[in-house]
Parts: sequence; C-alpha cells; structure tokens
Amino acid sequence: MLRLLPFYILLFLLSACDSGESNENDNSKPANFSIKGTVAGASETTIILEAMSQNGTIKVAETTSNSAGDFELEGNIPGLGIYQLRIGQAQDKVVPMTLSPNENVKVNANLTDFATNPKLSGPEWTSPMNGYLRLFGTFIEGQMQLNAQRGQLTEDQLMKKYLELRKPIDDFAIQQMNKDADNPVNIVLVNSATPSTGFENWDAKNLELLKKVAEAYKKRFAGSPIASTMENQAFQIESAYNEYQLSINGTSSSSQMAPEISMQDPSGKIRKLSALRGKIVLIDFWASWCGPCRRESPNVVKLYKQYKDKGFTVFSVSLDNNATAWKQAITTDGLLWPDHVSDLKGWQTPMTGLYGFNSIPHTVLVDREGKILATGLRGESLEQKLKELMPN
Repeated sequence: MLRLLPFYILLFLLSACDSGESNENDNSKPANFSIKGTVAGASETTIILEAMSQNGTIKVAETTSNSAGDFELEGNIPGLGIYQLRIGQAQDKVVPMTLSPNENVKVNANLTDFATNPKLSGPEWTSPMNGYLRLFGTFIEGQMQLNAQRGQLTEDQLMKKYLELRKPIDDFAIQQMNKDADNPVNIVLVNSATPSTGFENWDAKNLELLKKVAEAYKKRFAGSPIASTMENQAFQIESAYNEYQLSINGTSSSSQMAPEISMQDPSGKIRKLSALRGKIVLIDFWASWCGPCRRESPNVVKLYKQYKDKGFTVFSVSLDNNATAWKQAITTDGLLWPDHVSDLKGWQTPMTGLYGFNSIPHTVLVDREGKILATGLRGESLEQKLKELMPN
C-alpha cells in the first residue's frame, strides 16, 4: 500500500510518557509566543494551536478570527516542539509549526489552500516550511491521481511512480538539512531522510545526514527532549540498517545481545545486567513520575511472583533524577525484585541512546543467553510471552 508522506516524526507519537510531554496551556503563565495574521475566507472562525503528543493533540491556545479573517493567538509553551495551527475542526486545514518560546509568527493565507500554501514569516523555520508545504501540496494531488490508478498498474509500477512523486520533497528537504542542520524546521523535514518504504530504495548517505542533524540539535538544543529524540532516531535507523545489511549478506543473527547495564542500586551497590545470565529478564525502563509506568507496576509484580521460581526476573532502570522519589516509588509500588538501578540523570541517561527509546515505560525482554527477544511488551502481551517461554 502506498503511504502518504507523514508530516511528523512517528517517534514523537509513541504511547506512554515521552521525554517532552506537553500540557494544555496554563493561563497563569505569561505568554511567550504569538501567532497573528489573516486567513482570507475564515470569517469568525475558531483558530487553534495544538501541541503534538503521544496521546494525540493538546490545545495550547484558541481564538476566533474577525469578519475579515484576522486573528491573534498568544500562549505559553515549554520549549521547542511540533505544533500545528488548525482552522476549526477540519482535518485538512492544518499547518505544522516548529515553535520555540519567544517567537512571533505572522500568517497570511487563504482558507482554500491553507494547509499547502500559507505564507508564514518571522522565525528562521518559516521560509523553508513554506517551500516544503507547497511541494507537499503537489505531492498530495499526485498521490490522489496515483491511487486512482490502482488495478491498472503493478505494485512495482505504483512504487516507482510514488518515489518519483516524492522525490522533489525529499530533494528539497535533504538540501535544506545539509545547508542548515540545526534549523527547527528539520523536525519535519527529517522524514525525507528516513527509510519510509524500507531500506531497498533508501540512500544510505542519509544516515550520515541524520547523524549530522542530530549532532547539530545536540549542540544547539542541549538537554532538549527533541535533541534526544533526534539522536535516538539516528541510532535506531543505524541499528536497523546494519541488521538489514547483515541479512542481505546472509549473516543476520536471529537476535542481538542486550547491551550491558552497570549502575548503582538504591544502596549504592553496582548491579549488572550480565549478572542475570541464565534467567529470562525483563528490563523495565520507568520513573517515579511516569503515570503509565506506575499503572503497569501491579502487572509486573504479579508476573514476577508467578514466574520468579521458574527463572524469570526484572531489572528495573529508573529515569528519575530524584533519589528520594525513586526509592519511595519502589516501596510504594511493592517492586519486590532486587535489581533496581539508576544513574539519576533523567532523560540525559545514556540508556536512551544505548537502547534506542524516547518514551517510557519501555521494556526489553532478554533470554537466558542475554539476547533480546522482544521490546515494548507489557500488560497482556507480556503475560502471553512469558507463558510461551516458561515451563508449566
């Protein structure tokens, strides 16, 4: 099936607690951004700025345009992120924005082609965003025409035409990223460098570009969840590409070894993942402040009690930076297993890059030899997997 080119990096939309979860705009905080302008044809219409989160969209600010389509939005945002300006509730009247605090954006647009031909101005990301959206509009038109040809063309022919349609967007994005690696617009443009249709038609040179952008973000937006996500994405793609290269050479392994984890437990003792060889291990990345993690705790405790005498255990890695909160959560939730570790660096822990995740809870199931069996298992899926692995 042909895929529409996504506006946003899918890693930002993973379920659970992500590293930069946005909250609905707090009116008690002073405004630190403004968006104003005119949308011709949008008379007395609701205009909303939304933040993209793992749970969908969160309203940040809302206003109503006047009879001429003039509007002004103000609000407070925590930092650089992916936002979208929406006209009413229409799904096709949305413009992505890579906003940062203290930015003032101007909009001059028409309602009819709002999503593909807005004239944004102000911050550095607006000009390349305008160019990208115009190309995206052309792509969408071509995509619709191509979908109408289904049944008349083979899948190979459809894919070839799809790649031809997408090429102007990808060329524009890659040129822009190479020229201006730390521009906030790259949060959107980076999709053009990722292997959306598999590695078969992917230019491996894009891996170096992804690393270049990640490094640029790491320097400019040090400590930002976005920078961490960019780095993690590059890591994940590199790992997958290396595995792909091994597979086409006939040397792919069925699973990879779980990287070593060696950290202090609450008492200061060093605990290592490798010390648990011979057991089925659930590596559980969590934190005391993560609601979904804490809600999953009773299930993990239940499974630990059920299978601990059959060779199953848990190795909990906390992304806390408050030792007291971490220790209290272990006690409160009754996390009985002995292996609890943390470097108390929060999202700055190297574990996010080593294990390639940007949201928690994140789980990695490891076999008795230390090889990764599965990732992301929890709830019923984790219970079913353990039933398969554990003796009756």
